[in-house]
Amino acid sequence: MSPFLVTRTLPEDATDAALRADVLKGLTEHPKTLPPKWFYDARGSELFEEITGLPEYYPTRAEREILVSRAAEIAAAARARTLVELGSGSSEKTRYLLDALTGLETYVPVDVSESALTQAGQALVAERPGLRVHALIADFTASLELPDTPGPRLVAFLGGTIGNLLPAERAAFLGAVRALLSPGDALLLGTDLVKDEGVLVRAYDDAAGVTAAFNKNVLTVVNRELGADFDPGAFDHVALWDAEREWIEMRLRSRGGQTVKIPALDLAVDFADGEELRTEVSAKFRKEGVRAELAAAGFELAHWWTDAGGRFALSLSVVR
Repeated sequence: MSPFLVTRTLPEDATDAALRADVLKGLTEHPKTLPPKWFYDARGSELFEEITGLPEYYPTRAEREILVSRAAEIAAAARARTLVELGSGSSEKTRYLLDALTGLETYVPVDVSESALTQAGQALVAERPGLRVHALIADFTASLELPDTPGPRLVAFLGGTIGNLLPAERAAFLGAVRALLSPGDALLLGTDLVKDEGVLVRAYDDAAGVTAAFNKNVLTVVNRELGADFDPGAFDHVALWDAEREWIEMRLRSRGGQTVKIPALDLAVDFADGEELRTEVSAKFRKEGVRAELAAAGFELAHWWTDAGGRFALSLSVVR
């Protein structure tokens, strides 16, 4: 077997079709919504990398702190011969796990971006001659089939990305992951934790305005891909804490009454003055809530690690 292999399970035109479907559905709903995955074109990815270094944005630093200090414990508990990472991107944080998993044979990064998978995968096999990398171009929120690799397998879903899914979506996602695994396999899950409202809001509304630019970038994506005429300057970035649901919402608020045309969909969308378009939900978690959601999907919470400030958690759960 080649040390680096790429398998495409996502059709070439799937991204365009998904964008069209999401925009049509989301902008004809009340209230209007767009999924956060459309932030991440090349410019959006650059902006997010900038966000992770901002003083207000703690999750990336907190999760890295846990990985640095606990990777050996995670590796000892998982004993994985295959590491599967969902939404792997650049695989940067994964390197802490790869270094610690001494018995690891195969790494399976899963992402929608072929360029990110190829760049990261080729670098990893060059750095680690004994490691096989089988990259999957796939949407991990849709049906997923893993390659035949040796167990035990450890599925990693880092970055708190699970918080971008609504509760029913989380349940479906966790159930789908459980269906991929066998006894002895495990799930490593990153979850941002409930904390002071001010800390949370500042993390999504930084003083430099980088998150605002990131939020508005979704409009630029729709303009470029679907020929829309959104004016990003006609919308204000809004970040709000929903205490009842315990999640942050990012929204774009119309600065006046306006009509946006989307020729590719033969659609005209009216916005009232002050009307808001929800672009992201980012749920925050408590340990018992995570335990309950995992248990409902067929996992048993076995280990729970937080950073020193108790801001973020990595949990290791085993198949029940």
